[in-house]
Amino acid sequence: MSNIELISLVVVGFVAGGMGGLLGIGGSIVMIPVLTLVFGHNQHLAQAAAMIVNIFVAVPAVIQHHRAKAVHWDSVRYILPFGIVFILVGVELSNKIDGPLLQRLFGAFLLYVIYMNFMKLIDKKDDPTEKDLNVRWYSCGFVGSITGFCAGLLGIGGGIITVPLLHRVCRMPFRQCIATSAALMCMTALIGAFFKNRALGDMAVNGVNSAVSESLIIAACFLPTAILGGMLGAKYTHRLPLKWLRVTFILLLCWASWQMLGLREIFGNTANAFPY
Repeated sequence: MSNIELISLVVVGFVAGGMGGLLGIGGSIVMIPVLTLVFGHNQHLAQAAAMIVNIFVAVPAVIQHHRAKAVHWDSVRYILPFGIVFILVGVELSNKIDGPLLQRLFGAFLLYVIYMNFMKLIDKKDDPTEKDLNVRWYSCGFVGSITGFCAGLLGIGGGIITVPLLHRVCRMPFRQCIATSAALMCMTALIGAFFKNRALGDMAVNGVNSAVSESLIIAACFLPTAILGGMLGAKYTHRLPLKWLRVTFILLLCWASWQMLGLREIFGNTANAFPY
């Protein structure tokens, strides 16, 4: 690993941790595109490393959210069993998909993330309150199943799905959604990271048999600043307006999705086919 890559990973770790803490998204949305697009790592390896970091981003964030009395622990108790089962299903399916296709699936998922964040910018509806809560085993089971499967398949923390689902399905206040998502991520990310990294031992990622060691090294580069960013992000979730952060986040995701879907090559080939 070059000094430039090491320094870049340290900086990206802080950004990913900060985004994860602020928005309850874990940080994979930032880390995976950087690892694959900028440094050319295999998608499986990038997901395995990002899932490790998600654990350490989530834990300090949960501490901050718990101090702010924002975590809805009853919903965590209902959602967690479904999340655990379906993250294992997602990881198993992910391991059967080759890296380039998995990268395109991740790029398509980013389109969803862009859409959800854009809708948050223009949404003028009142935030639900505690009296609107719909915390039932079936509503929480739906949230846990969808979140767990996508987290396992794509190597994400799951918060980018959990937060809007909690908001819409369980009618939970937005900042409480972020806090509850982080609490769920502590356990689901731990399980997902374990099984994803174990599967790397059976894969020839980039032709290297020591893929697990490489994943751990990359995660270690991210961790110190990601933890710091996660703590600060979670702290300022309850203080900062999120509008301009979302705008910047959307722009970054537009670039990442364009690259991961290979749209530049597609449109470039189309332009060459019609030179006039």
